[in-house]
Amino acid sequence: MGSARLLHQSFSALFLICLLVPCVQLVVVGKAGTTVELDCLFPPSHLAPSPDSPYVVEWVRQGLDIPVLINYLRHQPRVNPQYEGRVSLVRVTALRLGPLRLEDQGLYECRVLSLDGAASEQQNGTWTLLSVTAPPTLTRAPPPDVEVFVGRPLSLTCVANGNPAPVITWLKDGKVIQTGGVLSVPVVKAESGGQYTCHASSSQGNTSHSSRVHVKGPPVIIKPPKSARLNMSQDALLQCQAVSNPPNMTYVWLKGPENVYHIDALKSRVKVMVDGTLLISRLLPEDSGRYTCMPTNGLLTPPTASANLTVMHPAQALQTPKDTYLPTGKDGLVTCPSVAQPPLLRVEWTKDGEPLDLAVFPGWRLTADGSLTMATVNDDVAGVYVCTPYNSYGSMGPSGPIVVKLQDPPSFSLVPEERYSEEVGGRLLLPCQANNDAAVKVTWSKVDISRRVAYSITSNGSLLLQPLTKEHQGSWECSAANRVASVSTSTQVYVLGTSPHAATGVSVSPGLKEANVSWAAGFDGGSEQTFSVWVKRQSAGGSHEQQEWFSVPVPLPSGTSLQVAGLTPATSYQFSVLSQNKQGTGPFSEIVTAQTLDARPQKSALLPPSALSARRNAAGVVLRWSPPADQSPPARAYVLQSRTDEEEDGEWVTVDEHVSANSSEMVVPGLQKGRVYQLRMLSRRGEMLSEASPSVNVTTVGMDMYPSKSRLLEFGPEPLLAGVLGGVAFMCLALVVLLGVACLISHKRERRRRERDG
Repeated sequence: MGSARLLHQSFSALFLICLLVPCVQLVVVGKAGTTVELDCLFPPSHLAPSPDSPYVVEWVRQGLDIPVLINYLRHQPRVNPQYEGRVSLVRVTALRLGPLRLEDQGLYECRVLSLDGAASEQQNGTWTLLSVTAPPTLTRAPPPDVEVFVGRPLSLTCVANGNPAPVITWLKDGKVIQTGGVLSVPVVKAESGGQYTCHASSSQGNTSHSSRVHVKGPPVIIKPPKSARLNMSQDALLQCQAVSNPPNMTYVWLKGPENVYHIDALKSRVKVMVDGTLLISRLLPEDSGRYTCMPTNGLLTPPTASANLTVMHPAQALQTPKDTYLPTGKDGLVTCPSVAQPPLLRVEWTKDGEPLDLAVFPGWRLTADGSLTMATVNDDVAGVYVCTPYNSYGSMGPSGPIVVKLQDPPSFSLVPEERYSEEVGGRLLLPCQANNDAAVKVTWSKVDISRRVAYSITSNGSLLLQPLTKEHQGSWECSAANRVASVSTSTQVYVLGTSPHAATGVSVSPGLKEANVSWAAGFDGGSEQTFSVWVKRQSAGGSHEQQEWFSVPVPLPSGTSLQVAGLTPATSYQFSVLSQNKQGTGPFSEIVTAQTLDARPQKSALLPPSALSARRNAAGVVLRWSPPADQSPPARAYVLQSRTDEEEDGEWVTVDEHVSANSSEMVVPGLQKGRVYQLRMLSRRGEMLSEASPSVNVTTVGMDMYPSKSRLLEFGPEPLLAGVLGGVAFMCLALVVLLGVACLISHKRERRRRERDG
């Protein structure tokens, strides 16, 4: 099949040549490295030269200016330098050529010039096509080793000669990836490294060349660290393995954002191994945290991989301030800062060296985190407290002594009036004084301040506004604070003779071709104010067409609402309200964007509840939420799901899928004691479920301290449960038997009555 293809190519070339030169009469095929003979053939009208006559034999090749060979009589022939040592004449005029080269193929012709006396005659032979077949040879190939930086382009070129023309194929690590002489990788990645092979093949043979591509760049992490839970005093081994080119790689370990060798509590107990493993000896509770492995060789940005280390240990009380001050007559709180892993179970307190009995002190109770709260601080509260936290591993001991002292909270001897009105540019003094106590500090602040305003506080705590400006208007708050509590009082300042203030609470209810705009009027500045609604159509899509604002005046009877008509359906508009009075124009209100309705019916998306929150009380865990806003049609029910902290990546379990859509709080059923839960909700309409709401965490740790009030799920002993179920089943069976007997007696009485009547 290869020979047939070669002959086809030769005759195709012959056909093209015949269009330009006298038609070829002979085709000779030779293989590179062998020898062929080209006969000198003459047309029938010509006679071959006589060996006895003087003559000149000349062989020419089309495209060469110098003949291949010239032979005069028996003189030494002259040979073209390209054919030196490879050509000779045989049988007077035939040309022997060899060993053949690929570039020898072409058109050859012999010419004979007879020199007979005074006359001479030149005879031209026919053209002969010499075709040379050759196996592929690579004339250009990439070097054996190629280095390239990650992120940059890579180009490998391979050129091969041969007849027929060879096909070039590229392989990477033994797998074919493309054909063609040039291999291009636009962006080199770490996995681009490997052995690339250029393979040239034809019917005459094949040849190959391989190059190893080395990708230089930052390290690649092949074995990231894994999160671990270990007991205190154990050694932790966090593995991290990476490869890089160049291999001059070092490993850096961080705890949070800081190098482990820069943390005082760690630097004497940590060691980074040669293979990247982090060793932490004799774990302490404070070693818990997120650790990050960062291998680097100085090139570009090094990669990182993180894992969490959790140190399991008995509950440990943290250092607390020696003195704790509580406000007399108000509620009080004494905390017990602690760390515990597993989570805290309970906290035990002593007061003045004796175990604290909460039953003796009405209004005292323990919170979930073990803090001690008092409804009213009185003389019974003062004393020395010590707390001891516990978890399932036990306790690491009590806290230091916490000395609770009482101090009176601050109070006011003079407060400002509820409202002040004053002309702009005037002077306004707002009194505010605390009781004569040097430890009390009086401060003033403006509520909902939009920009900084100038004011001063007098030595006795009063607020001085001078000169009075429009920005001074609003609510001001006076606070008195000491180290146990703070109290505050507020007043409202109105500045007259100014332009009106901006409208607030702008709301837009869009229709198909109209929009109902409503707002709350700002202070009128002491003069009657009017309003106008400003509207701007937003550009559609990526259009850069500039849209202009237009205003719609609000008639006086309309008050603080207006219907804007003439809008385009399914189009976004911006709305703002401008107020003005005889003093001038006030600032624009906030800009509200709304879209008019689409004439085509659309199915609204189903939204989940929002603002989930959970709290604990005597009834159990109470979950609250806010229904989805602006949802039509509304959800038919809510679905409550939960999972515990032990299955952080586990599946969510449906607790209740029929929560009323009209409710906004519920007591969560089925929770067990001493666990930490994640709760979330979904909206349901038929078979359609919304996406899940953000989850909220809640703990039932410590709720077993009030067993009489807790509704948490508790399962009794199995024999007791079996007895209860058996009793219920027996009562049901007895009830069925009694109903059957009653029905039988009634049936007999009815039959006797019918017999008597008959």
